[in-house]
Amino acid sequence: MKLPLIALGLAGIAGAAAYSAGSLPSGRRAFLQTGAATAASVAVTTAAGGVQPAFADEGDYADFVDTESGLRYKITKEGDGAIPDAGQTVKAHYTGWLDGFDSIKKFDSSRDRNRPFSFRVGAGQVIRGWDETFASMKVGERRQIIIPSRLG
Repeated sequence: MKLPLIALGLAGIAGAAAYSAGSLPSGRRAFLQTGAATAASVAVTTAAGGVQPAFADEGDYADFVDTESGLRYKITKEGDGAIPDAGQTVKAHYTGWLDGFDSIKKFDSSRDRNRPFSFRVGAGQVIRGWDETFASMKVGERRQIIIPSRLG
């Protein structure tokens, strides 16, 4: 059974070592985990009784790269900086939607707070889809990513 996916617009890494390493506020982590759990618990049932992902129109996402884990991404702006090492702190803006990048179902955005989000890459401080994505992003890069529920 396929479950819906979480769509995120990432504004890229802004200075891979901009902050010292530290723990994230438990409130932010809990909020992101709740959003991922909400997305994972929603399914669209077809007339035939099957379940399809929220992104049923695959034609809109044909230019996305598919990773082995099922994560999908499209680079919308190339970066020219370094790729972070595991454990390195990154800072980025993001916006998350439940039903596509143009959906009215936005569940969170660092841009709305005008405050970038920071975390240590590969340290398990965020959902697995974020760790995978940021581990390969260059400083200054922007991506749209689609995170399957198993990585949320």
